[in-house]
Amino acid sequence: MLSDVEGVRVGHWTDERARTGCTVIVFPPGTVASGEVRGGAPATREFTLLDPQRLVGQVDAVVLTGGSAFGLAAADGVMGGLAASGRGFVTGAGPVPIVVAMGLFDLLEGEGETRPGPVEGATALADALAVEAPRPVLDGTGLSVTDLGPVGAGTGATVSKWRGRNHARRGGLGAATARHGDVIVSALMAVNAFGDIDPGGEVMALEDLPIDPATGRFEAFVVGRPAEEVEAFGAAGQNTTIGVLVTNADLSKGDCLLVAQGAHDGFARALFPPHTRVDGDAVVAAATGAVTADVDLVRLLAVRAVEAAIRGVAR
Repeated sequence: MLSDVEGVRVGHWTDERARTGCTVIVFPPGTVASGEVRGGAPATREFTLLDPQRLVGQVDAVVLTGGSAFGLAAADGVMGGLAASGRGFVTGAGPVPIVVAMGLFDLLEGEGETRPGPVEGATALADALAVEAPRPVLDGTGLSVTDLGPVGAGTGATVSKWRGRNHARRGGLGAATARHGDVIVSALMAVNAFGDIDPGGEVMALEDLPIDPATGRFEAFVVGRPAEEVEAFGAAGQNTTIGVLVTNADLSKGDCLLVAQGAHDGFARALFPPHTRVDGDAVVAAATGAVTADVDLVRLLAVRAVEAAIRGVAR
């Protein structure tokens, strides 16, 4: 869990009936972050400020949310709660909390008219701050994996939609932590992929690809087939794997961008196919600055943690 990194708090709001939810990650003061989008259909808020060339270097919180672009409104509730506690970028008009949000498409699951908003974001924030996070274990080496399942942002997540909507399977929220000595890298991923989770690390044979022979397109996009397959056309718009990677290493904003790029290598190791035009795949990499570490080591651990977190959802 992200709480394996000292000072990081995680909370959720979940609506099991509507099959949607949101997850809020609150960082300790001084946390530096960057991020990268590689999917073709992202729903994000404040992502541009993560560019190392932008002014703001520190991030207060990240919101992972269902509800597609509608769900990005959950960040309003998080901003309000953090501002009330004095968190944020200092201005003459008071603190402005830096809250990055990423959304996934779950509107075809459950009740699509129910979407996370400011109240739900504030509820997830309160959940994150309600209990003191456990002190992390240092000086270890290895990997731990947790399948949180359909909770928070992963409540309405599904995978394997490139085969057609009738082939969709449960996605969800997965977590993994990789340690090497006193360096910790932890990933939390909401897996709602167009492709498959590849639990065994085996790439699908080319002859088995779900490609329509007449058009050369993924079968999920082909119109004019029997009714049960035509329904699959909607699968083209209900994807995206989003997540947060946190390390206790002391990294610059540029270093965090390198780590975020490594995190996407974890996507490519665990999903097939990853980063399609109809996925909004995005990840934020954050560093709390507690220990000195080489960025290449952190990036290596990031690949492993993200890969394991995504594959863990298929357990």
